Amino acid sequence: MSDQYVDCKGIRCPMPLVEISKAIKGMAPGETLVVEASDPAFEADLRAWARKTGNILVEFADGDVQKAVIRKA
Repeated sequence: MSDQYVDCKGIRCPMPLVEISKAIKGMAPGETLVVEASDPAFEADLRAWARKTGNILVEFADGDVQKAVIRKA
């Protein structure tokens, strides 16, 4: 069960990270965000973003539509 959901399917870098950053900003520490994206660069960009921001990439599922679960630090 997630606290927030962001649909980033059909948008390209850097917009998925912009949308994730906006959503995370309004969340409390420990809450989770589920993101679905179709950009091929999404996984690498998301992992770099998580390292930079300190937020936790809990789960990542690859595919035509990639799904990530992020926990706000």
